[in-house]
Amino acid sequence: MSTGTAPARLHHEVLEWYAVSARDLPWRRPDATAWGIFVSEIMLQQTPVARVEPVWREWLSRWPSPSALAADSPGEAVRAWGRLGYPRRALRLHAAAVAMAEHHDGAVPATEAELLTLPGVGTYTAAAVATFAFGERTTVVDTNVRRVLARVVGGQEYAAPSPTRAELTVAAGLVPADPPRARTWSVAVMELGAIVCTARAPRCSDCPVADLCAWQLAGRPAHQGPARRGQAWEGTDRQLRGALLAVLRESADPVPRSALEALSDNEIQRERCLDSLVADGLVEPLPRDRFRLPASREAS
Repeated sequence: MSTGTAPARLHHEVLEWYAVSARDLPWRRPDATAWGIFVSEIMLQQTPVARVEPVWREWLSRWPSPSALAADSPGEAVRAWGRLGYPRRALRLHAAAVAMAEHHDGAVPATEAELLTLPGVGTYTAAAVATFAFGERTTVVDTNVRRVLARVVGGQEYAAPSPTRAELTVAAGLVPADPPRARTWSVAVMELGAIVCTARAPRCSDCPVADLCAWQLAGRPAHQGPARRGQAWEGTDRQLRGALLAVLRESADPVPRSALEALSDNEIQRERCLDSLVADGLVEPLPRDRFRLPASREAS
């Protein structure tokens, strides 16, 4: 991957485009709190904005600070997570809130290094929150950023399955030196990948840097790597896990096994999914063959 693309012009075109094309999202507004930004970054992982925004608003209304969430049970976090998918993220958010309450005076840590000490917070989330909430100049690389840079700089339709040192070096080298400009650049490239330089149907005619794009200039060569396959859903363990959790979320009382058995005739798959939910800390088994969300406030 080369950095031959002129950075100054690339910055100018992308930032000019973002200034007029950015979506108006609540976690991007000037009044967004660091906690609101942190919650959004966890929720937006592998989940579209349209599904996240209403749940994000409900969370911030109910738990406007890390301490507010930490004072509630992890089971309530899972309940409020609803159908966002990948519900272990709700547990990670709760655990991070507890750590903030116990070790950071109830506030979101302000640096990338401190954010990385929180449970469940990885490289991307730490960089994104440090940049978007606190203006720290760092390198924010998500799936959208990787795809944009793979095309514009590398001339490839898709990035490698996992981030390589070479592409991270390119991404870091393109971050503007000025921290405020770096912050806007990071979100602008993400936005470009989300709404223009998309995975399946890129809108190259609407791209502000089409004339700089190595992939476009090469005639948009087809991907030469392993075939990209969409994730199956119907009949999968993930679907059944979601159905099991939905029953528990909707009940104020512990749920008997019989209510869960009614969801599927496939006993082996059903028990495997239930066991995995217990192992993940998303479901708590109780005496008399009943189940509930973890550390729920209802009596056992």
